Amino acid sequence: MSARVALFVLFPLAALAQQPTIAISGANFRPTPLAIAPPTTQDDAAKKAAAEFDAALSFDLQACGLFQLLDRKSFLSDAKEGVTAVTINFPNWVNVGAEALVKTQLSTEGDQVHADLRLFNVNAGRELLKASESMPAKDVRRLAHKLANIVYKEFSKETGPFETKIAFVRKTKEGKDVYLADWDGRNAAALTNGGVNVLPTVVPERNGAAFTSYRRGKPELFVSRGGEVSPLVSVGRMVSGAAYAPDGKRVAYSVSDGEHAEVFISAADGSNPKALTETKFFLNSSPSWSPDGKKIAFVSNRAGNPQIYVMNADGTGVERITFQGNYNQTPAWSPRGDIIAFTARDERNAFDIFTVEVATKKIKRLTQDASNNEEPSFSPNGRLIVFTSTRGGGGSNQLYVMTFDGNNQIALPTDKGEYSTPDWGS
Repeated sequence: MSARVALFVLFPLAALAQQPTIAISGANFRPTPLAIAPPTTQDDAAKKAAAEFDAALSFDLQACGLFQLLDRKSFLSDAKEGVTAVTINFPNWVNVGAEALVKTQLSTEGDQVHADLRLFNVNAGRELLKASESMPAKDVRRLAHKLANIVYKEFSKETGPFETKIAFVRKTKEGKDVYLADWDGRNAAALTNGGVNVLPTVVPERNGAAFTSYRRGKPELFVSRGGEVSPLVSVGRMVSGAAYAPDGKRVAYSVSDGEHAEVFISAADGSNPKALTETKFFLNSSPSWSPDGKKIAFVSNRAGNPQIYVMNADGTGVERITFQGNYNQTPAWSPRGDIIAFTARDERNAFDIFTVEVATKKIKRLTQDASNNEEPSFSPNGRLIVFTSTRGGGGSNQLYVMTFDGNNQIALPTDKGEYSTPDWGS
């Protein structure tokens, strides 16, 4: 993202009571020191739900890049301190470096968990926000995600990404299976059961995913919704890499036949296929839509090695936009429209993630000196990127998240395993 777009006005925390807006990036950005007190509970059932709720809320606010979460071991407040301004000893929070404070209280009624969240400006000793939400106990993490979105919007004035879905592939004993999960990789549900299934993309309704599968011998596109798997596209020798247009009415993909591969487009149900590229003996793949649906980024080796190109959605106006490096792939167009993230192989044969500004073609490196990092996908608001990395050791890819400018890189709280090709639902 360009500095002109990325820089926002940074308001002092003392002024948050009037307009709690903080910078999301740029030279003046400083994460706000935030204390999240452990949830207080009013009954035994709430106590059972508290750990999951607390973990999800804390991870959301840690991962978003807006805050510096303070270590609870440093807290000076009494564990029995209340959740309203008149019951809080604010000097204790000032003394541990907090500028903002989140307090939550959980209770239950029947199968419902009720959460009250309060956000405070510590320096002013003032409540900025109160939010209350209820959900079934089985959805306690989603309850936390919803409240995290409210806090995120209070600070940034933007919609948070924490109630969205991601799809990914996980290696299993039966092969490679597609999963659909909460944004943080938790509550993952398998959409396939055995075989080789790869390159998932979240369907527009967020209740399933399209993916490439070898279940009928050759690679074809399938879609899974509500547990039902059905064919989507079956043409040519190899079909892969589905990408839905922002309006959900079209899908782009790659079709390989012999020694070349072309980018195709069809209706969302796979009907009326049309080739957008025609470069015999070259490979064109990995389509990614611009947020306005007017352009498509893709990979092509027509210049001798894989590079990122952009074309109009009807196949006209092809333009090369990466000129550095000799192996660039997996483009992901930011929902904000200004940058495209991609994977590149560097001079050491390591894979890292970069962005290119669409207008200026300026390249920025996001990862470095942390093993292999690949397969970026943007959050719906364009502020975060999920990706795979082998930095955890053992050579296995795990899922990580970072801000769109490469800061705050942390692992998602997923189970151990081998993960690949995450796609963040828009």
